[in-house]
Amino acid sequence: MLHILTHSPFKCDFNALLRLLAGGDDVLLIQDGVLAALEESRALESLLLAPISVYVLQDDVSARGLSAHISTRAVAVSYTDFVGLTVKHPQQMTW
Repeated sequence: MLHILTHSPFKCDFNALLRLLAGGDDVLLIQDGVLAALEESRALESLLLAPISVYVLQDDVSARGLSAHISTRAVAVSYTDFVGLTVKHPQQMTW
């Protein structure tokens, strides 16, 4: 499943997202969800403990001026990669 986080992890039920993650899932951080990829953030550490891959939309990171603060442990992706993730995961949940 592809989980797409569009809201700040501080303004959504981030713990529910974490509980629903399963092996092989991917998490894509877009819009204000990119805040979950801030270096050394609790949200990022929680995501990295799960058996998943974490992606962050580069355009949204740049639009927020956060490029220097995003962890390299979250894979930066383009809109084309975003489409590829939606093709890979027909089942998706947006948070």
